Amino acid sequence: MAYREDLDLEFLARLDSESLNDLVYCLVHDKDGSVRLTEELTSNEVYKAWYPDHQRYWKQIAAEVQCFGGNTLATLFRGGKGVLYREVLEDVCDKLKVNYSKNSTAEKIEQNLLMKILTDALENMTPEQLKELADSIGVTNVNLLTPEAMVGIFQAVFRAGGFKSFQLTVIIVNAVLKVLIGRGLTFAGGATLTRTMAVLTGPIGWVITGAWTMVDIASPAYRVTIPAVIQIAALRQKALYDKQAEQIAFA
Repeated sequence: MAYREDLDLEFLARLDSESLNDLVYCLVHDKDGSVRLTEELTSNEVYKAWYPDHQRYWKQIAAEVQCFGGNTLATLFRGGKGVLYREVLEDVCDKLKVNYSKNSTAEKIEQNLLMKILTDALENMTPEQLKELADSIGVTNVNLLTPEAMVGIFQAVFRAGGFKSFQLTVIIVNAVLKVLIGRGLTFAGGATLTRTMAVLTGPIGWVITGAWTMVDIASPAYRVTIPAVIQIAALRQKALYDKQAEQIAFA
């Protein structure tokens, strides 16, 4: 397993070890908590030396994502190197029938993926649930709207970035990961995010998670790459929000 220089994963270097913990868990463990037979991260000498200080071996974490996204035989011929994250992301989006442009940035494609997850859930929500979801991220100037109208509102939230975008990402990702790997995000702390995530304990959370109980991810590779990509999308939004908050603090 060797890391390929990858512009779309370099942001991982700026994250602290606590933030990386969920991604590491996903790469190493199956849904039942057992260690994956195909994982290589825990046998890496850098991992052994520094675990659980994940930030010190972020390249090994990134390499594990790249290798899970590549064909095993092809990876051997590449000297133990996998594929670039962009290829992993596009493969996951193709599997989940996400519309995206190949000319878009990884961030934009990840947002399209999150919107696909959210759109599927919105179609099964009542008007009251739609309003509750909007209220949970501070979008309070809306009445009881249709799922189609709410899709437009949430797309605008993503485009605007900032804390509301991060809140919405956390809600989506947390619900899906509970289905895919049996646990949600652990880095989503803080009083404001805690209140945001309270919606997951009620009908809204059930709707989002329910849509994923029927998703076919029988392939061992997809059982890793789908939750890994979704977590990376959440981490990228966290990194962008943290950077924005830091700039405001020093302005």
